[in-house]
Amino acid sequence: MSRTKNKGQNSYLELKSDERNSLVDAMGESQFRTQQINNWIYEHHVRSWDEMENLPQVLREKLNDTLLLHPLEIIHISGSETEPTRKFLFKTQDGHNIESVFMHDGDRTTVCISSQVGCAVDCKFCATASMGFIKNLSAGEIVDQVIHLQRESKSRITNVVFMGMGEPFLNYRRVIESAKTLNETMGFGARRITISTAGIVPRIKQFADENHQFKLAISLNAIDENRRKKIMPLTNTHPLETLLESARYYYEKTRRFITFEYVLLEGINDSPEDGKRLIGLLKALPYKVNVIPYNEIGGEFHRPAERTIHIFLQSLKNAPFTVTVRWSKGTDIDAGCGQLAVRTVA
Repeated sequence: MSRTKNKGQNSYLELKSDERNSLVDAMGESQFRTQQINNWIYEHHVRSWDEMENLPQVLREKLNDTLLLHPLEIIHISGSETEPTRKFLFKTQDGHNIESVFMHDGDRTTVCISSQVGCAVDCKFCATASMGFIKNLSAGEIVDQVIHLQRESKSRITNVVFMGMGEPFLNYRRVIESAKTLNETMGFGARRITISTAGIVPRIKQFADENHQFKLAISLNAIDENRRKKIMPLTNTHPLETLLESARYYYEKTRRFITFEYVLLEGINDSPEDGKRLIGLLKALPYKVNVIPYNEIGGEFHRPAERTIHIFLQSLKNAPFTVTVRWSKGTDIDAGCGQLAVRTVA
């Protein structure tokens, strides 16, 4: 079967372990070939079967004629190799586009990857919401973003964050499967992998019950029910009180910190009073708060003035939890937090 005829079907990365072994066995090769193939993919990040130099030529030809290696194809890169932030546009085998972001800062290299095409959560300040929900990505498609990004990077990726397009906990099984692959097969420490959710309460509790070691981040963004409903409609299904209860459940079950993400929106949640109320809301447990000044996407919301941002941060000076600020990079190429959206199809 030719590669053209195979387009749209599974790539090698989509196969389970037993399916990979069966494939190699059907081609008349020993099982150790599967491990060689996996090493080429996950350690050397090869583009094609032809680059797997220690495989017999006849096996490479059979693989090349049977199925694709990668489920994703890079179709555009924004930003040059010398810039600290680059955005990658990928095409899936069924013709959909997704975006991922590469960020380098000192000895830290972070990639922000997508878990869905579009998003169903509809946060009003997020560009991805404009796409609507199209489909869940497979575990292979999620992992393949990291493989491609590592191959394009001059430095070793140190951190992976599920904060790209989509709501990871609405694609829970595949997100956990892909995170396990990154951890167990690609060598990323579990605490170097962060999964972010807008607040899918049942999955937060499941995540705790299953005792996954990956970091958990929750998008909070407001300190009362009404304002959170205005900017995050999923609050109608998962109220703020229920969300905070699930966060407490997670901490009590795992004894691991949660990071609450708080996007600063002009006139919505950026006053010193909001900061003080945020302290009152989260003072019970040792959380971490990551303040993110809003990145413009041309909608109804705006980034606060620099003075307003600093006054808000000052109001958190004596907070009993750790406060950090994410000054997003790559906003000039729409690669900042909340800016990912596929507006054109290449």
